Amino acid sequence: MAYQHELRKQIVLRPLDIPVKHIGGADISFNKYSETVYAGIIVLSYPELHVVDKITVIDQTRFPYIPGLLAFREVPALLKAWKQLQTKPDVMVLDGQGIAHQRRLGIATHFGLVTGAPSIGCAKSRLTGNFTEPENIPFAESILYDQGEEVGIVLRTKRNCEPVYVSPGHRVSMRESVDIIKHCVGKHRIPEPTRLAHLLVNQSRVAASNNNNQQELF
Repeated sequence: MAYQHELRKQIVLRPLDIPVKHIGGADISFNKYSETVYAGIIVLSYPELHVVDKITVIDQTRFPYIPGLLAFREVPALLKAWKQLQTKPDVMVLDGQGIAHQRRLGIATHFGLVTGAPSIGCAKSRLTGNFTEPENIPFAESILYDQGEEVGIVLRTKRNCEPVYVSPGHRVSMRESVDIIKHCVGKHRIPEPTRLAHLLVNQSRVAASNNNNQQELF
């Protein structure tokens, strides 16, 4: 937590200084109680959202799952994936919080700070803060406040679906974060970068499990 308070001083929230031609999505998959994590990053063209690069890595972690400290469990493996990417995206979307975090240092912010990449958090659930439920129409928005500070936007991506929680991570503005996520929403509640990253890492985990099972047979 002390390290998060130190990193917080380095956060820069400002409009993007380059056009977005490629957007990345990152996610982690793991079996409950296992120290093995499956990390993946997928890179899409923007605004077309066609896959141009992807990478998965299998790594080990001993850091437990603790709400608010997710980055310490997941970022090391994601960094290994990041370093192997042939095409580095202009902005990253992570399945988690940006500044919508008790210490303003969710996984998207942490990842952005250690890589220098502009980053956005798009979480499926709220970690902190209060908001008014957005209208039940696509792209309805509500401001997420924490201790009187605007830390994110609660975005209804689909009618009759739970909203997602969008917050800037690093080197991107609040408004740009929301507009980019809106553009990345397709047929599903979750935006394409993190949705496809989720599928990618789950495929990696299942494939590894199948390989282990086959090896045990011989």
